[in-house]
Amino acid sequence: MKRPPDLRLTAQRLAALFLLGCALFNYPMLALFNRPLAVLGVPMLYAYLFGAWLLLIALMALAIERRGD
Repeated sequence: MKRPPDLRLTAQRLAALFLLGCALFNYPMLALFNRPLAVLGVPMLYAYLFGAWLLLIALMALAIERRGD
């Protein structure tokens, strides 16, 4: 079964975002932000986690909406 080229490109982009998410939410990156500091009153680790999560969601929306370019 052969998929159209735009679906393959979208699938490749989503796979790359999955790998980026794995890197962002594992040990080396989490240790960098696990400091006793606050960003606008929010602990730095939580600010990083929710910021990275928001970034991944935005990038996934872009990858899905930008088909066939």
